[in-house]
Amino acid sequence: MLTKLSSIDKSVPIPLYFQLKQLILSEIQNGTYKSGDIIPTENEISDAFKISRTTVRQAVTELVQEGWLYRVKSKGTFVSLPKINQDFIKKLESFNDQILRSGMEPSTEVLEFKVVPAADDVAKHLEVKENESVIYLHRKRLADGEPIVTIKTYLPYSECSFVMDHDLKQERLYGILSESPATTVFRVERIVEAVEATSEDATLLKIKKGKPIQYFASTGYNTFGKPIEYSLARYRGDRSTFEITVFPENK
Repeated sequence: MLTKLSSIDKSVPIPLYFQLKQLILSEIQNGTYKSGDIIPTENEISDAFKISRTTVRQAVTELVQEGWLYRVKSKGTFVSLPKINQDFIKKLESFNDQILRSGMEPSTEVLEFKVVPAADDVAKHLEVKENESVIYLHRKRLADGEPIVTIKTYLPYSECSFVMDHDLKQERLYGILSESPATTVFRVERIVEAVEATSEDATLLKIKKGKPIQYFASTGYNTFGKPIEYSLARYRGDRSTFEITVFPENK
C-alpha cells in the first residue's frame, strides 16, 4: 500500500514528520486505508521515503495519540474505527439524532428501570430529601450495534412518575419529559472529566479496563429552574469526540 502514499517534499520548510502524518491521515480519510487495515512498518515507510525511523515514529505516534491508529504488540499498527462526532455538549439533542446524523443506526438497551431511594449525591443534585423516591434508569446506547455509552439517569418520582409507563428502549426520555411543562428540560449543566474504564465499563462497553472514558455528569432543569434530571454518562474514549463552540466574552 506504500504506492498509494504521495511523496514527501524535502525542499519546503515543513517538518518531514508532519508531511508524513498528513499523508497517512489523508489516506485514512479518503478510504485508502480502512478500519482494521495494517499500515506499513516503520522500516518500510523509512525506506520508501528515505527518511529516518525517528521521523516516521513521531508521525505515527501522533496519529496513535489522536486516535487514528492503534498499535498491537508484535503485530503492527492498524487503522482505528472512526470516532463519532457528537455536539450534545453545546446543544440539547438526543443520542439517536446524533447517531443518525453520523449515518449510523442507534439502539438502546435498558439495563435497569426502577424506583429507588435517593442516595445523598442524587438527592443534592435533584434537590430532594435523602431516601426520597427517585426513578433510576440505566441504559446502554449503541451505534450500528456497537456500545458507545452507558447512562445512569435519576428523576424525581414525585414529578416524573408517568415516565414509568413508557418503553425507554423505543422512546426518547426528553420526548417523554416534554409531555409536561413542569418536566420539560429547558437547560442542562454538565461537568466533564477524563477517567479510566472500570470493570463495569469493560463489561458493558466491550473495552479493556483502564482505557479512557469521557465522563459527563449532567443536571437538567425545567423552565422554573428546578432540577428534573441527573445523569451520569460514560462514553468510550476511542469511539467518541465532542464538539464545542466558545464565544469571546464581551468587555
